[in-house]
Amino acid sequence: MKVLLVGSGGREHALAWKLAQSPHLTQLLIAPGNPGTAELGRNVAVDIKDIAALVDIAQREAIDLVVVGPEDPLAAGLADACAEVSVSVFGPSAAAAQIESSKVFAKHLMQQAAVPTAQTHVFGTPQDAIDFVQRHGCPWVVKADGLASGKGVIVAEDMATTIAAIEQIAQSSAGHQLLLEERLVGPEVSLIALCDGTRLWPFPPAQDHKRLLEDDAGPNTGGMGAFVPTPHAPPVLVSQIVEQLIQPVVDALAKAGTPFRGALYAGVILTDAGPQILEFNARFGDPETQILLPLVEGDLLLALHACATGQLQPDRLRWYAGAAACVVLAAHGYPASPRRGDVITGIDTATAQDVLVFHAGTQQHNEELITSGGRVLAVVGRGQTLRTALDQVYGGIEAIHFDGMHYRRDIGRGVA
Repeated sequence: MKVLLVGSGGREHALAWKLAQSPHLTQLLIAPGNPGTAELGRNVAVDIKDIAALVDIAQREAIDLVVVGPEDPLAAGLADACAEVSVSVFGPSAAAAQIESSKVFAKHLMQQAAVPTAQTHVFGTPQDAIDFVQRHGCPWVVKADGLASGKGVIVAEDMATTIAAIEQIAQSSAGHQLLLEERLVGPEVSLIALCDGTRLWPFPPAQDHKRLLEDDAGPNTGGMGAFVPTPHAPPVLVSQIVEQLIQPVVDALAKAGTPFRGALYAGVILTDAGPQILEFNARFGDPETQILLPLVEGDLLLALHACATGQLQPDRLRWYAGAAACVVLAAHGYPASPRRGDVITGIDTATAQDVLVFHAGTQQHNEELITSGGRVLAVVGRGQTLRTALDQVYGGIEAIHFDGMHYRRDIGRGVA
């Protein structure tokens, strides 16, 4: 089977790593890929938003399955364009992908499906939102309606911060509509499920660390680390989340004629009143993918193809006993203005210690590997226990260096 994998981050490197293990894979192309994926297949220099070029590659190379990593090409209709030329694709249509590309759409969908979520108010202008905050005299969670690379949410602590957050998000391209949500309290978990339009196969829930700094301080990022399993979500709770929070929206999308085929990511908060949805994403999470795939037993390629063709068999994949942890190594200045061009060393030494290192923001330049993005590398460890996995990760990180390298030292603290 010939596969075209779309994307260039750590998530895509992890997907390429797992897909390359399938005996059914005959060729793997990655568009545009990174230095890590280049070791597993053939990188193709094309922008992920150039839908016509991606479809042309799929046709020219006689691709059997397109696997879409990032959200932008999904929102732009890559899955629809592939379907028009009869190319199977793992990833939802633009209509179904609105569950991520429009938080307003997602809220309406959850209300329709009676899925528990935070009370929300939607505004078309920042001034209307500010007036609302001033009338109510309390802080709110401020969200952009559109795609913001994981940075379109600000959890405000007071009225002044709420107003500042409204003004900041309104200036972004994603902030054409603004949402003010009540702040829910409780541990958060990420639950990703493979979906073929009607059926689901859930991965075990992971716990992500979004904030830049230790003790969950600093701004939101795309994710600074994650671990699995989490003690906050035992199997009985996972079943409840799937049955009451995820399956109903899958059913609603199918009923609307826009079935969801791909990876459906549910950001869940475990409140005293029960689990509630914080947000949905229409693709694999990052960095959750980097810890989930190393613990999956079975042929991921066949499972993704089955989803794309509406034939998911939930028993095709299994879960290894054990734990995995990921720590993201970020560039100086991330997330506001990450520096590029710093030389990276020590990856081979780290991988020799049985650590997985997935490239995210890297580039090959004059025989040297250099930084080229905010989140540079994702370092992953596995073990029988979370403590073992974390020790492995942080031991591997000691071998890696680039100027300005920043990472959190408290991933999994209080759990392991």
